Amino acid sequence: MKRSEPPSLEQLRAFLDNREQQSLGPEAAKSFEAIRLGFENRLEIDYRQPYAVDVDRILHSLAYSRYIDKTQVFYLIQNDHITHRMLHVQLVSKVARTIGRFLGLNEDLIEAIAIGHDIGHTPFGHDGERFLSDLCEASGIGQYHHNVQSVQFLEKVERKGRGWNLCLQTLDGILCHDGEVHNPRLAPVRDKSFERHHKELTDKRMGRPVSLVPMTLEGCVVRFSDTISYIGRDIEDAIRLGLIQRSHLPQDCVKHLGDTNGTIVYTLVTDVIRTSYQKGAVAFSPEISEALRSLKSFNYEKIYSNPEIKQDAPKIKDLFAHLFKRFLSDIEKNNFQSPVYKNFIADMADTYTTQHSPAQIVRDFIAGMTDQYFLNLAPAAMRPGIRSW
Repeated sequence: MKRSEPPSLEQLRAFLDNREQQSLGPEAAKSFEAIRLGFENRLEIDYRQPYAVDVDRILHSLAYSRYIDKTQVFYLIQNDHITHRMLHVQLVSKVARTIGRFLGLNEDLIEAIAIGHDIGHTPFGHDGERFLSDLCEASGIGQYHHNVQSVQFLEKVERKGRGWNLCLQTLDGILCHDGEVHNPRLAPVRDKSFERHHKELTDKRMGRPVSLVPMTLEGCVVRFSDTISYIGRDIEDAIRLGLIQRSHLPQDCVKHLGDTNGTIVYTLVTDVIRTSYQKGAVAFSPEISEALRSLKSFNYEKIYSNPEIKQDAPKIKDLFAHLFKRFLSDIEKNNFQSPVYKNFIADMADTYTTQHSPAQIVRDFIAGMTDQYFLNLAPAAMRPGIRSW
């Protein structure tokens, strides 16, 4: 009996596309809808689907590898069990893919948005973001927002300044992921274009009013999953560090959500699936939404604003100012021995250096640093110490 020929990779890709049409929900982001700028010859016959390509590109980016030493909430603390940015984005990806699977959404797009959404975070988390934003504004290049910078890294800095040319749906989800905003319900704003995407980027950077709402249900799911992933995890970290006790949690929140990270995540994920199924939007039920809003307020008051974890913030702020001024001066004086030249500019294509001002280059250089690399570049006399908890 003659053995049949195996299918070609192109046939297998067609099979995946057909299966996607049959298995995904009617409002899911299908692969044939993916929008990518320009034309890439090597992707014309690529057997991978476009959002899977985006996942691979982000995973192989240099910025992704630096997640490993980026602060999530707590910095300058020697404790191997405290969450760092790398773990956070993996948790977001897992939570979002679980929700997406039950809602019939595109898990490749969800993963791409989830693993890329925090790539623009500075060293030392949101404190570092505020310090760098003040310096950027003073230099006339607009505000600093990590979601805007995530797109900047992936599209303007990676691959020596050539960028990864990711799909619009992926970049939009990354830009619009803001998990700090509490949304009881979020419906996608569809039919966006790259032109609108660039306008939203510019408006956000320049501090103009702009409502950032994802163009896909997948982006909405990641935005909800960002909150779901950090809210209970931050509580567990704070308890581990002795900042709060479990008994301190608001009892109404405990009643509706539970008092452990596992229970909180399970409750929120279950509620999102039940409330959102075939509704054309992602939502919490009213009771769960209110309990989550209250728990976020508790976290901001008792954890994120806790003076105990802000002891070194003034020193970190001074270091941001020192390094920004130092590297800006090095560029203006053509100091080719400076780290900003040796470890950043020297590796960039001319298209990057000609399209970015010195202040923008310094912004990108500092924003991309890990916590430890940032400290290594600081004068020894100015470095804060690391505490054991």
